[in-house]
Order: sequence, then structure tokens, then C-alpha cells
Amino acid sequence: MFLEPHFKGQRSGWIEVVCGSMFSGKTEELIRRLKRAQIANQVVEIYKPKIDTRYDEVKVVSHDSNFIHSTPVSKSRDILPVGEDVNVIGIDEAQFFDNELPEVCQELALRGVRIIISGLDMDYQGKPFGPMPTLLSVAEYITKLHAICAHCGNLATHSYRLIPDESSVMLGEKESYEARCRTCYAMGNILDFRKKESKVVGHQQKLDL
Repeated sequence: MFLEPHFKGQRSGWIEVVCGSMFSGKTEELIRRLKRAQIANQVVEIYKPKIDTRYDEVKVVSHDSNFIHSTPVSKSRDILPVGEDVNVIGIDEAQFFDNELPEVCQELALRGVRIIISGLDMDYQGKPFGPMPTLLSVAEYITKLHAICAHCGNLATHSYRLIPDESSVMLGEKESYEARCRTCYAMGNILDFRKKESKVVGHQQKLDL
């Protein structure tokens, strides 16, 4: 369980990163931390990339339909003009931002702002995604969440793309991606073939009856 740090006296800023595969609960955890900050009467601002309109153009929405209002931005530097009274900044889907995001976050942290970031640490090819590797390097606190592998039930760390699209950024949900463990991810489409074979066997058994 993540426990928010407490500092007495001089105001101090820091960076928290919540990462993991798709369907691991990253946005859910981001929303939880931001709502706790709001309950504590802290001034909170939330941002998300303008391209992410899967659930809503303005709200940050989790897969479980929890949501919190946000400001969509086109580039990282659009976050910098935030007001001096802001205590906490939340950033969702950080992997879709440009590579200036770590620099922006560090500048805001030096102003005394708590930065909470959520994002995919790896893309569908299993490679570090966008600015996330740098953010993980400079963050004071890192939480890695896991989904459940859709095939074997073990902890999932990878996001497997189900459709033939090789673009690095492709928005999608369960119709386009599934969470897999390292082993099932490496097996690739063989798992789809096994599904089909299982259906054929089941159908044949019914015919035999």
C-alpha cells in the first residue's frame, strides 16, 4: 500500500510514478491518490494528453468507470503555467506525452508541487514507452502494478496487441489489447491458434455425442 509522505516545515515537491501494463489499475490508483488530496483540501490540477479520447474528451476515466475531471493538453509545456497555489498535479497516460515531460515535472517539483504520474512502462513490443523510462529514473516514488494474464492467470507485465497494427501509438481497449505474463507474451499468436483448436475439439466432441 502506498503511503503519502509527510514533510513538516519547508514545502517540498516530489515525483511519483504509477506504472504497469494495460488493465493493471494505473489510472484507478492515480484517481485514488488525487481524490485523497482533494479530501485533504489540497489544490489539485489534473492533465491528460489531448489525443486520448477513448472514454471522454475531458475526464480521466479508469477501466472501472471511476473518473476525475482533467485538462487535455497537446504538449508537456502546457502544464507549466499552473497556478502558484496548486499543491498536487496529476498526469495520466504519460507515455503519450513528448520527451520534455520529465523536465517539466522536475521543474514543477522544484517549485514544491507533488507530481503524480500514471502510464505504461512498455509499449506493445515490450520496449520502454515514450518519456516513461526517464520519469522512472527521476521519480522519488515508483509503484509498479500488475494485471492478470488473460491466458494463464499469472501476474501480467506486458500489453499484447491483438490486431495487426505496427504504429507505436494506437489507442484501444479489450478489443485491441490484452494483458499477458512474460511467457504468454513471448508465445505470441500461438495462443490464438490454441483457442481456435480448443473450439474445434469442443465442437467435435458435441458431434460425437
